[in-house]
Amino acid sequence: MTTPLFDPDAAAACRPAGMDASEWQARLELAACYRVFFARGWAEEIFNHITVRVVGPEGAPAYLINPFGLHYGEVTAHNLVKVDLAGRPLHDTAYGINRAGFVIHSAIHAARPDAHCVIHTHDRHGVAVACKAEGLAPDNFYAAFLDGRVAYHDFEGVTTSTAEQPRLVASLGTKPVMILRNHGLLVAEHSVASAFYWYYVLQSACHVQALAHAMPGETLRLSDAARAQSSRNVQDSDPQGDLYPKVFGAAVRRAGVTLDQLCA
Repeated sequence: MTTPLFDPDAAAACRPAGMDASEWQARLELAACYRVFFARGWAEEIFNHITVRVVGPEGAPAYLINPFGLHYGEVTAHNLVKVDLAGRPLHDTAYGINRAGFVIHSAIHAARPDAHCVIHTHDRHGVAVACKAEGLAPDNFYAAFLDGRVAYHDFEGVTTSTAEQPRLVASLGTKPVMILRNHGLLVAEHSVASAFYWYYVLQSACHVQALAHAMPGETLRLSDAARAQSSRNVQDSDPQGDLYPKVFGAAVRRAGVTLDQLCA
């Protein structure tokens, strides 16, 4: 059984009156994830987004997104903005949302029922790899985990037009990871914990590639069989289904994220 991120009774005590328990849990997990990204230097000032799908009015799909204008270290479970798939806030809020975040995230949440959590960043190593014609080279330890799991989407400019949404969705297809060419990284997964895990793997793969390709000498190539086996090994390494929560929980503790911070 996976240990909860925070004491359940203490978490319940700071839940706003009238808020569904499942949404409050989603808010705590998402706010904690923003804090972890901030602690690790994966944040892009007030830009980029991590979103989580929740239930809106009358069961309509909605999602939580960071309030535009705050850096990741200022995000709390309370100030996350709940929006519908058209990007309209579903409650009173002192903050707006970034349109680029709405265009990308609403498209994926609407099209992929399995995409409970979507992460998009401009991590510098990720952007560097996104600028290379070959994209992610599948020849390091982390990249091998992603064998067959990475999609690509061509750059069309800053993503502010809803006209690009069908093409974003088509490019992603059924894959959990996408490299936005000349732009950045994206992960779409079934939980905050699994999205964090696969983002960590993707970011690590890009970081190692940037370092390795900056060094003189030939890069050792992995065989197709070795890459495929590595990917299978990772997929089969979690028979109890608790690997992702364990990794995410450890990351939250390492970052020093507390329930008091998230409930502020």
